[in-house]
Amino acid sequence: MKEPVLVQAPKQIQYIQFGVPSPRDIRQVAEVEINDRDLYKPDQDHRPVEHGVLDPRLGISNKNDTCKTCGQNMSDCVGHWGFIELCVPVFHYGYFKTIQTILQNICKKCSRVMLEETDRRTFLRRLRMPGIDGLQTRALVKGVNDRCKKVTYCPHCGDTNGVVKKGGPLKIVHDKYRQKRTAEEQDEYRKTFTNAIDADPQLKLLVAKTQSEEMTPLRVYNLFKNISDEDCELMGLNPKSGRPELFLWTCVPVPPVCIRPSVAQDGASNEDDLTVKLSEIVFTNYILSKGLAQGSSAANVMEQWDYLGLAIAMYINSDVPGAPLAVVGKPIRGFTQRLKGKQGRFRGNLSGKRVDFSGRTVISPDPNMRIDEVAVPERVAKILTYPELVTPHNIEHLRELVRRGPDVHPGANTVQYASSGQKRVLIKSIRDSVARQLRIGDTVERHLINGDVVLFNRQPSLHRLSIMAHSARIMPWRTFRFNECVCTPYNADFDGDEMNLHVPQTEEARIEARELMGVHNNLVTPRNGEPIIGATQDFVTTAYLITQKERFYDRSQFVQIVSYCFDADTHIDIPPPCIVKPRRLWSGKQIISILLRPNKACKTKINLETKTKSYKKVPIPDLCPKDAYLIIRNSELMCGTLDKSVVGDGKKTSIFFVALRDYGTTEAAALMNRLAKLSARWSCNQGFSIGLSDVMPGKKLRNRKDDLIQSAYAECDNYILQSRSGKLETLPGRSVEETLEATISRVLSEVRDKAGTICMEELGPYNAPLIMATCGSKGSAVNVCQMVACVGQQIVSGSRIRDGFTDRTLPHFLKLSRTPMAKGFVANSFYSGLYPTEFIFHAASGREGLVDAAVKTAETGYMQRRLVKAFEDLRVHYDSSVRNSAGTIVQFEYGGDSLDPYCLEGEGKPVIFEHNWKHIRNTVDVSPQEERLAPFQVRFIVEKSLKEPRFVNWTTEYWRDEVYNFMDKLASRLAELRQAYGLEPFDEQPAGLLDPAAKPKTRGRKSKPMAATLSLTKEEQPILEWSLSKVDGKHARLAQRVIDNKLL
Repeated sequence: MKEPVLVQAPKQIQYIQFGVPSPRDIRQVAEVEINDRDLYKPDQDHRPVEHGVLDPRLGISNKNDTCKTCGQNMSDCVGHWGFIELCVPVFHYGYFKTIQTILQNICKKCSRVMLEETDRRTFLRRLRMPGIDGLQTRALVKGVNDRCKKVTYCPHCGDTNGVVKKGGPLKIVHDKYRQKRTAEEQDEYRKTFTNAIDADPQLKLLVAKTQSEEMTPLRVYNLFKNISDEDCELMGLNPKSGRPELFLWTCVPVPPVCIRPSVAQDGASNEDDLTVKLSEIVFTNYILSKGLAQGSSAANVMEQWDYLGLAIAMYINSDVPGAPLAVVGKPIRGFTQRLKGKQGRFRGNLSGKRVDFSGRTVISPDPNMRIDEVAVPERVAKILTYPELVTPHNIEHLRELVRRGPDVHPGANTVQYASSGQKRVLIKSIRDSVARQLRIGDTVERHLINGDVVLFNRQPSLHRLSIMAHSARIMPWRTFRFNECVCTPYNADFDGDEMNLHVPQTEEARIEARELMGVHNNLVTPRNGEPIIGATQDFVTTAYLITQKERFYDRSQFVQIVSYCFDADTHIDIPPPCIVKPRRLWSGKQIISILLRPNKACKTKINLETKTKSYKKVPIPDLCPKDAYLIIRNSELMCGTLDKSVVGDGKKTSIFFVALRDYGTTEAAALMNRLAKLSARWSCNQGFSIGLSDVMPGKKLRNRKDDLIQSAYAECDNYILQSRSGKLETLPGRSVEETLEATISRVLSEVRDKAGTICMEELGPYNAPLIMATCGSKGSAVNVCQMVACVGQQIVSGSRIRDGFTDRTLPHFLKLSRTPMAKGFVANSFYSGLYPTEFIFHAASGREGLVDAAVKTAETGYMQRRLVKAFEDLRVHYDSSVRNSAGTIVQFEYGGDSLDPYCLEGEGKPVIFEHNWKHIRNTVDVSPQEERLAPFQVRFIVEKSLKEPRFVNWTTEYWRDEVYNFMDKLASRLAELRQAYGLEPFDEQPAGLLDPAAKPKTRGRKSKPMAATLSLTKEEQPILEWSLSKVDGKHARLAQRVIDNKLL
């Protein structure tokens, strides 16, 4: 007869349920009962004792032994469990709070949950509703607990119940008569001891203590066994997998020997903490069982019982509050300590682990490296290898590497044959034969070579840019080197920092690292889309100095400097000089223009117009006296100097971000590489340093500073007199003293700011600290002020220095003195030196900064870790909603607008219309024959285009409105311009023109043009007249009319 066909369809796991193991489960899993405290037999073989905590049936920790249970050696035996049968139950420390909660909910006589029958049925019905989630269940269980806390008399048996609380380490007490309603019962209870107290008055104190009864583990265990299954449901427990009596130990599991190995040392063995604690538990259990059998005193039994509970609790968690500390050596490590924390099993060995093919050493700067390169020491490159597969294209190359061996770079360390899987180490005697036998399909573990993809990482890894993919370049010496432009994402400096290097071992990993983690693809931060890789410090200073107005070079100097930027194979078109007479000179701005676009064949045409760091509003920005308004047209620097806002990181107005946005990552990275090489070499030749003369104030500066300080002192003295005479007007919500402190703090804080402004005005243009503060490469006006003029008011905890002695800050001052010098104002500068009192005040302020840095680093680090662990399963779905791993919606639309900050062109805007318009206008060539549009035609075409499906289906109405409004402004400006030149503005569609796309009939120039009047300042009028006087030919008459009538 033919057997029926068994269809074994794949099964799907529906859910995983965790439960508390019962004593029966523990015994079933175990191989042996442990009841002997001894570890080894007292013989020469030093063999483990049977039924001891190192019983051979529990597994082995010695590579020479064989497991008595499974017969395997140490590498194959996974270990086996044992158990210890306790003579009395003890509390499980992990469930101690749960035990307290359950005891509070149940009657201490009948074990019933103390709810009225109607409430009981209501809660059970709601808990058994299908589809109820964990949060709802938790809320219902809390409601049961809250109601039971208020019950004094059990509704089922009428017994008195009080508050259950912790009475010490692993002790629970029941304060039965704590409620006011039980006062009469408490008096009755005390009367039963009247005769005994009369006979012995000292018993009165003991009777007072006996009002709270101790809930011993045995009593709690018996109460929990009597709890019904329905009552378990009311308390949120599953009666099948987690009954309350399982929350107490009656049978302790003994883990395998392999997780608590013995370490041989000096002919003896050093035992693990768990082994020692298990031996202690076995011995205490034996003493307690023996005492119970022989009828020991109650005090002795209770003492041993408490000690047994404490030993088992420390076996689980050695940080039990109130437990005795280790007498000698370090504290023991229980199971909890082995699992939790940074060094625990999860974070230390599973989530994070030590890996092969990695290196670590000190980092150094190298501006000659490309931003996507990292210099790897040759010594490291010989150790880190990449398994390259032998193909017909590389077999001869790999044979040469095999012949070179592991000691010469580039070489190879091992060869693995595809046929046998055997791996051969390339010792000198077999290299030639192995090279000859090399076949297609074999794998050669060659040294790291130039161009290999490596991962570069600096800890702490706080964001995704803390680890990026670089291209290796093998160099001599002992440090990793990379371009300083990449310091910001790593938060690296070169004062001894170390970084990690990882080598991907497959082609898939290399490609994935290059595409997802490559430096080129991570030039901007995903936080807000701002560039995070850019020029820093010396590079910014050099860019600023080169682009100053007075920088000129002859042809040989100009060509030499330009050659710093490029490789030897780059074609460079030298522009005509900007000054012809009396000699041909090129400016520093022309160097930057060549850096942006080296030749006419280059398609990179950067267009940028922005204010730099030191810009102050003037009527005509192009003519800013400080040359602080930057204009770049088609990669030609027209005016302005480069500073941190233009070439640094963190600004979307930087040249690199504009290049990235308009021409891609490769061009942006190339510009950074050119600027880095130019800056490093120009600085070496030109020189830039700080000396004592740079911080030496002149006589005029000193006089202005002294006048400023004396004026502030006089103002402060006036406020002090007003406060003492009661004439000082108090600020809202502040006392007179608080008002005085706030007012004086404001006055003295302004002194440093004003002194900084004076320094910026008085110091020469070639002052090094001033140059660095102006261009933003390092420091600020406040730092310059502290070095040159005055250090200023010292603030501690948001206020002036508080009194450290009786009514004064230091013994040097009079009591109750509130003068600036007595409360932390430092009038001297670092150049002139600080008085002793000023030095103490400055040190107090500096210490606060150090403490804040240390404390906030730890706090913010832990805060970020908690946020990361909470949000790590969130992801954006195809409907733009943000959901967690369970599919629960966290946010209906990502960010509220579905915009990726990484891709935004502007501050909170996906597209910068103004920049794109100017860029297109400057780069697109318009044919003379092409028809010009009137303003109303521009509006018509834009409106018609925005109604097409390609816009309606893929963009929001808000974005379409923004596009239309921008083009509408352009059309309005065009109409105004036409009107200013006396043409028909065509701002509205002419009457009679049915088709707006048709060209309107333009009338000739009006006899009397409509002009827009200019509003010129006294400084602008001569400039405009001089400019227009240079106009010749057919435009001379128009220029004269402009001068005479001030027409646009």
